[in-house]
Amino acid sequence: MEQATLGGGCFWCLDAVFRRLRGVGSVVSGYAGGTVAEPSYEQVCTGRTGHAEVVQLTFDPAELSYDDVLRIFFAIHDPTTPNRQGHDVGTQYRSIILTHAPAQEATARRIMAEIDEAGLWGAPLVTEIAPLAVFYPAEDYHQDYFTKNPNAGYCAAVVAPKVAKFRKQFAARLA
Repeated sequence: MEQATLGGGCFWCLDAVFRRLRGVGSVVSGYAGGTVAEPSYEQVCTGRTGHAEVVQLTFDPAELSYDDVLRIFFAIHDPTTPNRQGHDVGTQYRSIILTHAPAQEATARRIMAEIDEAGLWGAPLVTEIAPLAVFYPAEDYHQDYFTKNPNAGYCAAVVAPKVAKFRKQFAARLA
């Protein structure tokens, strides 16, 4: 199994998508990329910790390549808006790939160039790529949030449409 750590807006959205992907063993919502040790959700929400809301997933590379993890990541969030995803604004919502090895960094740069060259988003990608220093799991109530709270306002209005788009676009990859 390999790991990937990705941020693309609210972690509830990424968590909901990657949990439904064949080849993914686990998904943990959390915080990374900042300077505050053991941050709380409330601290990260201030935008002053430097952390992004991220998911850390383990996946089976025999069933799902890192290339494909990144292609799906770039399809399910807008990687052209710095520090923003829809109405979620702040550095904690930035698009970020936190790499676990130099090979992941090289792959991330190659996939970003591929997507930029294809003009899939109509604007340049602003996704940050950095080595993962430390990952802090989010509080328990954030884990698998969409499954547990499908009728919550944010889930119904934001997460559900992203999951529906993912299911349609990547039907062959569903778990």
